[in-house]
Amino acid sequence: MRYLLDTHVLLWWRQDDPRLPHKWDDVLENPEGEHEILFSLVSIWEISIKRRIGKLRLDDTTEDFARTLVSKHGFRQIPLELHEICRMDTLPDHHRDPFDRLLIAQAIEAGATALTDDARWRDYPVKVDF
Repeated sequence: MRYLLDTHVLLWWRQDDPRLPHKWDDVLENPEGEHEILFSLVSIWEISIKRRIGKLRLDDTTEDFARTLVSKHGFRQIPLELHEICRMDTLPDHHRDPFDRLLIAQAIEAGATALTDDARWRDYPVKVDF
């Protein structure tokens, strides 16, 4: 199964945050088995902005954070494509966060199940695991 991680899920995973639901452990710990774990450059962009304005602290650089997701955890980085940006035009305005709207569009386009704890994602035509 293919999963796209919301930005906060990426952060919780890397920081071993207790808010990360244990039900996702099997999925996140076995990305090279039956699960394909995707993270978006949109999330890395969001993390970078939040670091610059002082809303987020990380022990490593944004680049090291992203590289570790691939090299250590086996997650797959996906770019932002034009058709995903255009998909946003068709989405209802349930959610005002542009990063989340982009991630929702990417999950739809990739045919991925989103891992998020944001209940507003349920209002979109995207598969979501809470």
